[in-house]
Parts: sequence; C-alpha cells; structure tokens
Amino acid sequence: MSPGARWGIGAVSALLLGGTPAHAQVDSTQRDSVRVQRIAPVAVTVTGRAEVLRRVPWAVGTQALRDLRRGQATIGIDEALANIPGVLIANRYNAAVDQRLSIRGAGSRANFGVRGVKVLLDGIPQSLPDGQSQLTNIDLAAIGRVEVLRGSASALYGNGSGGVLSFTTDLSAPDPLGVTARWMQGAFGLRKSQVRVSGRGEATVGALSVSRTSADGVRQHSAFVTDQLALALDRALDGARVLELRAGVAETPTAFNPGALTFAEYAANPDTAALANVRRGARRAIAQRHLSARLRGGEAHRPWSLSVYAQGRSVDNPLATPPPAPAGPTNGIYSTIDRVVTGARAERTLSLGAAGAFGALTAGLDVQRSRDWRRNWRATAGTRALATDTLLLDQRETVTGIGPFAQWSLDPRPWLTVSAGGRFDHLTFAVADRFVADGDDDSGARALRAWSGHLGVVIRPHATVAPYLNWSTAFETPTTTELNARPDALGGFNPALGPQQTATLEVGVRGTVAGSRLRYEVAVFDARARDAIVQYLETNGRAFFRNAGRTRSRGAEVGVVVAVHRALELRTAWTRAEYVFTSYRVPSAARPAPALDTLDGNRLAGVPRTAVRLGARLTHAGFALDADHTLQSTLWGDDANTLRVPGWGRGLLQLRASWRGRIGAQEVEPFAAVQNLLDQPLIGAVTINGAFGRVLEPAPRRTLYLGLEIGRGLRR
Repeated sequence: MSPGARWGIGAVSALLLGGTPAHAQVDSTQRDSVRVQRIAPVAVTVTGRAEVLRRVPWAVGTQALRDLRRGQATIGIDEALANIPGVLIANRYNAAVDQRLSIRGAGSRANFGVRGVKVLLDGIPQSLPDGQSQLTNIDLAAIGRVEVLRGSASALYGNGSGGVLSFTTDLSAPDPLGVTARWMQGAFGLRKSQVRVSGRGEATVGALSVSRTSADGVRQHSAFVTDQLALALDRALDGARVLELRAGVAETPTAFNPGALTFAEYAANPDTAALANVRRGARRAIAQRHLSARLRGGEAHRPWSLSVYAQGRSVDNPLATPPPAPAGPTNGIYSTIDRVVTGARAERTLSLGAAGAFGALTAGLDVQRSRDWRRNWRATAGTRALATDTLLLDQRETVTGIGPFAQWSLDPRPWLTVSAGGRFDHLTFAVADRFVADGDDDSGARALRAWSGHLGVVIRPHATVAPYLNWSTAFETPTTTELNARPDALGGFNPALGPQQTATLEVGVRGTVAGSRLRYEVAVFDARARDAIVQYLETNGRAFFRNAGRTRSRGAEVGVVVAVHRALELRTAWTRAEYVFTSYRVPSAARPAPALDTLDGNRLAGVPRTAVRLGARLTHAGFALDADHTLQSTLWGDDANTLRVPGWGRGLLQLRASWRGRIGAQEVEPFAAVQNLLDQPLIGAVTINGAFGRVLEPAPRRTLYLGLEIGRGLRR
C-alpha cells in the first residue's frame, strides 16, 4: 500500500474515532439517515434522480448487498450481475484487461476495460469523456448496491451510454463505530483480505475499506496484485442539504497478460499463455486516484445537486505488439499513459404549474475534460533496457465534453406516467505531437457533436402489472485509444474513424404477484446502429478499429424471482437475442484491392444468442446455501463467422455456503464456495478477430475457495 493510502487510513480512522460523537443516538427506522432514500428497494437512482421503479420506462435491474457479498469472492462483476437479464459478463481471468461487460450487445467489442456503457459511483461518472471506463477503483467488497439500466441512455449521460452501470457505496454502519475483517483464499493462489471501518453520529456516516487481492493466475503468465482503498463520508448539513465526499486509491503494480490462444493451443494445454506475450513481457501496471464532492438538497419535489470530481491514472503497459522493423521475437512496445480527468455536473428539478400540474422538469449541465500524455518505446522482453529501445511516439491528447440536458416527466393520470428528454453533446478531441524524430507533425483536432433523446410511457393499471414503452438513442465516439490505433503506424488520430449512432425501441412489463412473493420483468427490444465501431483486427495485444456499416440487436429478456417459502427463493434471468451486421463490407484478404468481402447477416462476435442464469437461495437459522447455474450458447470469435466458439455445455454451476452467528462478543460469518462444480471445460471470453486465430480465453475447471468475516457491524 502506498504512503498516500496509509495516510488516508490514519486520517479517516481519526475522524471516525475522534470526530464522531459517541453518545449520538439514531432511531432504527432512520438507519443510514442520509442514504435511506437512495438504497430503498422500491426506488432507483440510475435514471439521474430517485424514482419508484414502477414509474421508470426503462429496463432496470438491481442487486442488493447480499447478492454482492454473501459467500462471494468479491473479485469480479460477473459474480452478481449475471443475475440480471440482458447483461453478459465475459470473464477473461486476466487482470491486465478486466472483464468485458456487455448490455444488449453494447460494450461487447471492448478490447480492455469497459466501453459503450456508462459507469457511475454514487452518481459520479467514472467514464471518461471519450466513453471509456475502467473498474479498477470499484471494490465489490465496499459496494452496497448495483443498478443496471439496459438500453440507450445518452439522453441521460451522453457519450457511450448504450447502458448504465451504477454502483452505490455501502454505508451501513453501527453507532458509533464498527470494525470488520474479511479474508478469502482459493485455488491458483487467489487471496483477498479486507478491513472495513465504519461509524455514524448524529449527522454523519462514514466507511473506509482497505483491501488487497492477489493470485498466481489460472494460466501461465497471469499473476496479479491489486490494492484498493475506498473512503465514503456523508454529512447532513441541515434538514435539506447533504454533503457526500468520496475518495479512493487503486494500485495494480503487477498484472501479467497471458493473451489469447488458438484452437490448437487450447486443445494442447488450456493453461498456457501466448508465446509472444511471454517473450515480450506483456503486462500492465496501474495506479489510480479519485476524489469527488457532491452537494444535494432541496425539497422532495424540487431537488438539486452539484458534483465536482477529479481522477488521476497512470498506466505502464508493455505490449506483445511488435515495433517497426527490425524486430526480433523479444521486441515489443512499451506504452505509458499519464491521465488527469476533471469534471462537474449540476442539475435541478422544478415542479411545473400549481402542485406540479404540468409535471416536473430536470435540467442540468455536464462538463468533463481528460488530458493524456501517451508515449511508446521499442522494448526488449518488456523493458527499455537496450540502447536500441528508442522512443516511437510522444503526444498529448485532450478530450473536452460539454453536455446540457433536460428531462421532463408528467403524471396526467394516477396510473399513467409520460417522460421525455434530450441532450446535446459537443466533444473536442485534440492531439499535440511531441515526437519530432520522424520529421512529421501529426497534431490535429476533431470536433464531434450529437443530439440524443428519449420518450417513454408507463401504465400502472394494477399493482401486479406495469407495462411500459421506451424509444431512446445513444451515440458512441471512438475512444482515444481506438483513435490512436492507426494501421499506418503514424502518430495522431485516425481520421477515418468516426462515431456510431444507435436507436432503441423497447416494450416491457414488470410487476409483483401474491403480495410481492413473485417479482417479474419482461422486455423486448430492437436496437439499430449505424457506423458501428468494430474491432476488425487484434494482433499481439493491439487492436485496430473501423466503422463497419450497420448492426441490429433485437431480443427478449425475462427475469423472475419467487419466494417459495420464507427460507427459499428461486430466480431466473433469461436472455435471447440476435446481434447481426445488416451491412458490413471489409477489404478482402484473399483477393487484390479494391475487392470487398460482404459480411451482411453475420452475427456479431463475442456475444451468444442465449444466456440463462438459474439461482436458488436457501436460508435458515443463520445458515445460507446459494446455488447458481449459468448456461450460454455458442458464439463467434470473428466477424467472418469462421471461428466458432463452443457454448458452455452442462453449464457453470456454483455453490456457496455460509453461516452467520456469534462467538463471544464477535459476529462471525465463515463461508465456502465451489465454482464450476461440474468441472465443465469453458471459454470464459474471446479476443475478437484475434490475429492468426488467437481468440480463446479459457476459464478454469473446478475450483474452491474458503473465507471468514469477523467483527462488529457485519453487513446484512
């Protein structure tokens, strides 16, 4: 842990121990007094303000604290988000590139991190103005709730909002102070330890979480270490205003990248790594900091909020991509990025007319700016150790985004809600070329603009049913990383790569039956994108992108939760969708230019047609047994649909057992889990269009982990 992180621990511990009145009393109905409206199960905030779910004309799924923590390793978002229909998590078991998150196909093309999906933490954007996101600073062990909006949402959040993933920090805390420790150890040297300090006073609630996660890796050349610190502090300034402070540190000093395998390599040894990645020392080191302040207040029908935030991120990334000739088997590219992001968001809601007769209007402004200093060197075995390891690229990149928005909602009848919204985004991409050795100045700028909108209707004829209709749009610009990946190997931005536009039509219904013992949601959607950004080639860890005509994504989603008995709950999440290119022409690899291959009608690579998650939750007298069984159909590893990746056969079956009780004065919760109980061979993810057929990223066979949480203030 860095000195800054240790300083943070000491400062917050002093605040919680010394600055919180020990005599403060909080009524049990007012627990989390400054947060209760935000985590109430009947309300969601992912749409930008607290709303009852039955009034929201989007498909929204939620995961509560017990789904995120009970018996879970808290390592990756696939542990809980697979319970939500329409959400697909491709676990690469590769900490250098993160898991791939896809919502109705949006984000399925990400080569690393998250793109096409907006990520929020306590309402603060974690996504960059170019639409790119990382989950490095999100520790699931410190999260209390996750909300997922499925569908186009650029009218709410701008660039890259093909879906929205909103995390809420866990601020549950005893009065005045609680300390818990959590430890977990599993196969392949997987270890995670966490210490959490939380407390509350008359007007303040806070939590500090510090954790370390490490593993030897499920494949060769895949070990990693990650340290995370998350601080959250909410203080009620008066009856109408709350100040929310957030800070975090995340460091991954080592994350080796094993790369993808060919079918022949996978058949010979699925635990191996790509030889070029080993020889060229492919890996990633990341350090990230974030700090935010959010002030919110106003009356219930006239809320307002103001947020400011800053992030810093540095990346050292030796790649297996060969440098310009001459290059030997150990020569790669050493890439570094130093990034600073700042932003602000202001919004206010007003009631229109007497007693809101003309509805409520929310208007606001997003402003965000990122500045990257990107440099590439020739490297030998992943280091710059030789005199020939010279500089290849040196440039400064800035992205500035401004987005005014407005959302309107009206209840013309008690059983009817109509909503509409719009947003205009203006983004400026600029690059300043500082590399003069090649004699070329690749500096330049690009301005990209887009209007986004949505229109929704929700009908509530009865408590058991609430059908809705939603039309919405999303736009997605290329990220700076994608713009920098030029096939001609020059500096600057790729001038031929532009934004994609998506329009989505969705019809759904949600409701509860038998006094909420049965909860259900059904959604049917049709999303059409033009100028779709696709990764048409990946070679030795570097991806290249282009706009590829039009795509169409249409499908159905079903989610059901049934309380069979007070001790038994059953659930299912079912997704069936067709993701296809309706128009896609690519230069032919087999015929001389300007010949084209027509890929119209081909399925998008990386996403299956069908995914099913079946779950059971059994609880009795402190004991809990959770079972999840996930099935996934075949998918393609390339746009040409020549590399067919098998489905999950008998499926991924996971069992988790835990017990909560007391030993003396301490609360304890031991837990154990078996993953892939059926020992099914699985492909966890694919590298889309990997060069030379390198598309397979294997998942481990049967594994086990054990853990224990102990302390005062264990979370429910």
